[in-house]
Amino acid sequence: MGKEFWKSACPHDCPSACSLEVERLSSTRIGRIRGAAENSYTDGVVCAKVARYAERVHHPDRLKQPLQRIGAKGSGQFRPISWDAALDEVTEAFQRATLRHGPQTVWPYHSGGTMGVVQRYGMERLRNAMGYSRQKTTICVTPAESGWRAGVGKLLGADPREMAESDLIVVWGGNPVSTQVNVMTHVAKARRARGAKLAVIDVYRTPTVEAADIGLVLRPGTDGALALAMMHVILAEGMADRDYLARYTDFGPDIEAHLADRTPQWASAVTGLGVEEIVDFARLYSRTERSFLRLGFGFTRSRNGAAAMHAVSCLPAMTGAWKHKGGGAFFLRFDHWGLDLARAHGLDLIDPATRIMDQSRIGPVLCGEPDALAGGPPVTAMLMQNANSANVAPDSSAVARGLAREDLFLCVHEQFMTATARYADILLPAAMFLEYDDIYYGLGHTHLTVGPAVLDRYEDCRTNHELICALARRLGAPADRFDMSAVDLLDAILRASGKGTWTEAVQRGWIDCDEGFDASHFTAGFPSSDGRFHFKPDWAAVGPYHAGLRALPDHLENHEQASEALPFRLVVPPARGFLNTTFSETPGSKKREGEPRALIHENDAARLGIVEGMLVRLGNGRGEVCLRARPALTAQPGVVIVEGNWPSDAYPDGVGINTLIGADPVPPNGGAAFHDTAVRISLD
Repeated sequence: MGKEFWKSACPHDCPSACSLEVERLSSTRIGRIRGAAENSYTDGVVCAKVARYAERVHHPDRLKQPLQRIGAKGSGQFRPISWDAALDEVTEAFQRATLRHGPQTVWPYHSGGTMGVVQRYGMERLRNAMGYSRQKTTICVTPAESGWRAGVGKLLGADPREMAESDLIVVWGGNPVSTQVNVMTHVAKARRARGAKLAVIDVYRTPTVEAADIGLVLRPGTDGALALAMMHVILAEGMADRDYLARYTDFGPDIEAHLADRTPQWASAVTGLGVEEIVDFARLYSRTERSFLRLGFGFTRSRNGAAAMHAVSCLPAMTGAWKHKGGGAFFLRFDHWGLDLARAHGLDLIDPATRIMDQSRIGPVLCGEPDALAGGPPVTAMLMQNANSANVAPDSSAVARGLAREDLFLCVHEQFMTATARYADILLPAAMFLEYDDIYYGLGHTHLTVGPAVLDRYEDCRTNHELICALARRLGAPADRFDMSAVDLLDAILRASGKGTWTEAVQRGWIDCDEGFDASHFTAGFPSSDGRFHFKPDWAAVGPYHAGLRALPDHLENHEQASEALPFRLVVPPARGFLNTTFSETPGSKKREGEPRALIHENDAARLGIVEGMLVRLGNGRGEVCLRARPALTAQPGVVIVEGNWPSDAYPDGVGINTLIGADPVPPNGGAAFHDTAVRISLD
């Protein structure tokens, strides 16, 4: 008898949003997971951590029943409670808080534990129906998004499948070998069919840099300087597409004059790259018509990240690479999915006067900082889904202080006993993606991927949608807004959007929303107010923190500078085996990653007397983190790399790495500067 594979989709916070084929052994057990071969982006490939998902869905430590806190906050001491009793407790707490401070004292909070249109963003429907505080979702994409929108206009770009038709693929600030393996599938096609070159730009020698034909390892926060120098070379050597610039952009003599002194020599001093490296790469890029920029998040997670993204996004406009199939650029697709989400997300219920608080600033919010509270009352009640903020958010010491407040009622809906779950007053067991129905944005390509339930519900777990509807009924929200099953709601979304039915989508497994070459290459003009690419961005229109950003491609020195007291720059990129803190509980991922390590340049390590495995302390004004050192020639001197968002209890002192990260908003529109931190190193 052959193996039985069911169609599904990966729900996790990765732009690949892979279409999956799941080996179903019974109604309660799965075997292996593989990428869907018929999906032209997934192309039969899936990352190792998702392939091993049986480790996670059948993990013995999954939460099985509702729990009520009986010990101190953060102690992880709970007693079992029924669902009805738990929901009553949450309802009463929200009502008490509302009576005392008004509805905006309640802050429903979600993040990327699932990216489902219904199972993640359905929380918005409850928020808007009840007048609870709104959330600005910034923790991952906002600096990069701001920089892309400043130039291009919308989050659209060339179809990533076109990489297979490129002659030069530039992965800038991304590590797809570890974090978006499907990108490498299309790179491999181009290499085989066309002899294409792969260039990778990053701050350390990632597995993707190791796989590249050209690897440029620069100092953190200097990507904008490299882009400016490349444009200088392109203009100085007559390689700019002047016709394209005149027709499709606002490029003018003022921009050319600005770039005149952004020489390779200047950029070499800033980036740490050699002058010839910069010149050679600029020439290769500008002379290759089918040059494809695949831009990642990494280089934008800095206080100058939006400006860096804008500067890099200028390159294909400078050379006219957008004109060619296999050319141009892609960052993220979030606009023009064409879904009617008014009912699903309660968009018609929004009160514009309701405050919006920054997701990335959950620490300052919960600690009562007035600017973070946006002029409203203190947050005294929360529902958290899809988030482990005690580990993942910046300035995690402040997050812990806020979560530990006795006057804060916290309900957490979770799959495992995370660091955040330990602070809950009511802890509810959450279903996993194979146990519910949803659709997902393929932010890294053009597909909506479809994930129907494959397994029966585990123990006493409930879905996000079920919890939201149950709470809404108890809280007195309009009944007709919360009376549909997830399947009925998904079917209604697709029908209202002209995308068929849920049944049809499930049979196919995905919906390709590709709009064709002309739309994705902007042949009729860019999706901006005037139809042009903007070398001169209006930063004030992008976000409120625009002071200091100039209307031109720029490199800013507003990042955390190394100093005598804090001589090292810390970067905290993802580990191959984890996705934020997800998968940090699975045996396969734990075995692969081992333990947290600080990768320190061999010269720095020798000077400080540090050897392999020695305990060291990284510290700054926000706190101190203890972990083991690994001398390595992976980044430039003065740079420390700590891969993976490990749970706090993986560190010797129980203090996680995001303790060191600032929670101040990144210009111009907020977000977290995870890769922009100055630290000292001391021996333990």
